[in-house]
Amino acid sequence: MALASALVSVIIDAVRKTGRPMLRDFGEVAELQVSRKGPADFVTAADTKAEQTLRELLNKARPGYGFLGEEGGLIEGTDKTHTWIVDPIDGTTNFTHAIPHFAISVGLERKAPDGSAEIVAGVTYNPVMNDLFWAEKGKGAYLNDKRIRVSGRKDLSTCLFSTGLPFLGKTGHGQSIKDIHAVGQRTAGIRRLGAATLDLAWVAAGRYDGFWERGLQPWDVAVGMLLVTEAGGAVTAVDNDTDPRSGKQIVAANGEVHSQLRKILQDA
Repeated sequence: MALASALVSVIIDAVRKTGRPMLRDFGEVAELQVSRKGPADFVTAADTKAEQTLRELLNKARPGYGFLGEEGGLIEGTDKTHTWIVDPIDGTTNFTHAIPHFAISVGLERKAPDGSAEIVAGVTYNPVMNDLFWAEKGKGAYLNDKRIRVSGRKDLSTCLFSTGLPFLGKTGHGQSIKDIHAVGQRTAGIRRLGAATLDLAWVAAGRYDGFWERGLQPWDVAVGMLLVTEAGGAVTAVDNDTDPRSGKQIVAANGEVHSQLRKILQDA
């Protein structure tokens, strides 16, 4: 059994406590599907409530750390070297439709004296499935209490990939179709399940052989990048001049297929 450090235990405690009322909210969402108003307002409240809970719990455990959340943006702390990066409900559309594929994701970014920054610990948690993915810099990646590693497939024709598609109000639909066409004709399949944090966690666990997406945000990729690299995989942007931590472009895969997938996307 893997033993989490004190830092990771703080994050695990926070996401589990946040996940309990979220499960009740998820049950309510299923009931709201039949209402005329629909679940949108309810889910917005659940999202905001989850982020507030996480901020309170994390601030209590580590006073002074900054907090970057999807709902509330950046809240600077007195400790300028540490910032929590949080997505309270990734896969909100799934949550809205009572689809049990969503996650709470919390990562900790640490800045070095030279100004560089990296994610040093993180947790992605699907409370419905009770899948708790966690990692700490230099200590491996885990699913619950078992260590995980990226897949070992080398032949693209046997590989399964995941991606995301822009939704209403976002740009990039044309490029996404080009990407899917280019990758799809060379591989065993592509899945689009609607939660980037879980897509990356599943790459780390070897369920997917790789993942790519454009137009994401830092809280979508922070923990997943750490999970994949600690599980032995590679993470870059599509282009050389883009930082994958921004979420604008990300390619994550096992080392054998990463360069092949990236080249396909560069040419798409």
